[in-house]
Amino acid sequence: MKERYKLQCNIAQTLNLVGDRWTLLVIHEILIGNTTFNEIKKNLDGISSNLLSDRLKLLEEVNLIESKIYSTHPPRNEYSLTESGRELEDVFNALILWGRNNLEKCYKKLIHTSCNHEIEMRYFCPSCNKHVPKEEVKPEKL
Repeated sequence: MKERYKLQCNIAQTLNLVGDRWTLLVIHEILIGNTTFNEIKKNLDGISSNLLSDRLKLLEEVNLIESKIYSTHPPRNEYSLTESGRELEDVFNALILWGRNNLEKCYKKLIHTSCNHEIEMRYFCPSCNKHVPKEEVKPEKL
């Protein structure tokens, strides 16, 4: 892993893991069910085979994905997200919502599968057992 940011900041340290070009898109492809090298490459138009291979190796090294061999001749792997990798789904959903609100051309929206209406993200405090307005949320150093 390249340590581009030496800041004592969760955002900076997370970007050290997933901030390289294509990395989040590779994770997202695996999240939505494209689990082989060829499936991922086919859906990420413009990524080179070498770069995809590098990204997959890096994501395995930092324990965001895992691979298992499904064919030995030629060797082929299937990729899946680790628990840590699956936790990035909320990040993707936040980016989809941001895009829905801010992009001139939007490609996705988040819907509630039961009623088919768009959803929004909220903060919840398990200690108080209530939703928290965004204005009452702030990061705090540990």
